[in-house]
Amino acid sequence: MRIIACATVAEELIHMGFPQEHMKVLDFALHVEPQKLRQRLQEEIDNTEGDCDIILGYGKCSNALEGLSSRTHKLIVPRVEDCIAIFLGSQEEYLRVQREEPGTYYLTKGWVIAQGNALEEYSRILEKYGEYRARRVVGAIFANYKRIVLINTGNYELDESRRFASEMAAFLGLALEEIEGSRRLLKKMIKGQWDDEFILVDKGLPVSFY
Repeated sequence: MRIIACATVAEELIHMGFPQEHMKVLDFALHVEPQKLRQRLQEEIDNTEGDCDIILGYGKCSNALEGLSSRTHKLIVPRVEDCIAIFLGSQEEYLRVQREEPGTYYLTKGWVIAQGNALEEYSRILEKYGEYRARRVVGAIFANYKRIVLINTGNYELDESRRFASEMAAFLGLALEEIEGSRRLLKKMIKGQWDDEFILVDKGLPVSFY
């Protein structure tokens, strides 16, 4: 078994004891451009050697996984919209939380690490263009959000993540909540419990969420 995963998902799996030597971790920033993410995933699939199944630690992710295939390996993909559903334990729980408040920006520890890079980028914008313009840019990005939710999957201590989430919420003027996540889907992923919550793709066939 090999896993190709987003850095945020990989962070959880590593804490659950999955061997890092059997995992390829891809940059979180690839989500910004789904076409580049698809291309990179296909390259990693094509470069995977040995007789093994490949688990893709992603959801649909703006259709970035649609059409991926392998001539030599079976592909396994969680049947979820995006990584948030993985951290919440199921697609059903993700949809329930989304109905509760659609304008939610989610954080996990892995996302906090990635958002740290985003804050560094904000600092560069601030230095180059000044506070007024930098805040307008950030305000436009988060215009449709009402709250920040920190997901606690129980995998690690969250004090630093809580501080980050609090500072981020204060800076953006958004409400802040912390909710309990779940390792349920992550456990099924690495234990090979691939039921109807996963898409199983035979060799030579494309990934399809439809």
